[in-house]
Amino acid sequence: MTLFRDLGPLHTTAIGHGEMPLTIENNRGTAVGIETLHASLDAGCRHIDTAWAYYTPGEEEQTGEKLVREALETWQGPRDEVTVATKVGLRRAWDGDKPDWPRDGKPEHLIAYGKQSAMALGVDTIDLLYLHRHDPEVPYNESCEGIKALLDQGVAQWAGVSNVSIEQLDIAREILGDKLVAVQNQYSPIYKGTQDTLDYCAKLGLAFVCWSPLGGYRHPYDEHLFDPFREVAAAHGVSYQQVVLAWELAKGDHMFVIPGAHRPETILDSLKADELELTEAELAKLG
Repeated sequence: MTLFRDLGPLHTTAIGHGEMPLTIENNRGTAVGIETLHASLDAGCRHIDTAWAYYTPGEEEQTGEKLVREALETWQGPRDEVTVATKVGLRRAWDGDKPDWPRDGKPEHLIAYGKQSAMALGVDTIDLLYLHRHDPEVPYNESCEGIKALLDQGVAQWAGVSNVSIEQLDIAREILGDKLVAVQNQYSPIYKGTQDTLDYCAKLGLAFVCWSPLGGYRHPYDEHLFDPFREVAAAHGVSYQQVVLAWELAKGDHMFVIPGAHRPETILDSLKADELELTEAELAKLG
């Protein structure tokens, strides 16, 4: 049975679909992107995460949000059951031959981006809108005021913050109040540097959404960190990726994960993680 949890007032699936790989560089095209989103929706996923900045630098902007819209418009299932989250505050560019993520946290720009996101998604009001990342050239409170303006104007229903420290989270809480329902930070077996915000969210009653919950694919990392997960996976006869996601979800009822995928088979495997029950001994072994 698909695991649903409360992301603030939004009742949605604990395993969401991270759309990013479908529209940034090295994606497999629109048709495969829609096929992959349809596959996860058909399998019961009701939580899609995208962003203004999920496009290939130098090409059409907002292709991630536009892909989500097209996928939902062509899907035969209940659209009203699906929570769509997006993020504003980053753009794309090339730094030489490397793709980059320039930041833009000016409040007036965030307001414009938020309205563009609603338009790209084809909605009057965005379900959940995150401030994507702190722009060091703009005081964090000023960027949060931009998100608050979007809430006040009805462009977004609920707000989240992403890639934040506890200090930044507290600033956001002061400005956004009860409209702040989620934190989206990187967390995985290879990246536990946000354990403090994960624990703080549990204390505050905020959702903690893990991005790159499987470690990501764009940067090298120590594969041996996944060895304990592979051992547990072998005992259960499942992929180690399912074990990683189940381990993350077991860290509290406030936990959500948004694995990405380049093709249907990958996301369908990830979605099975909410059926996997790990023992206390296994969880202790995994850390």
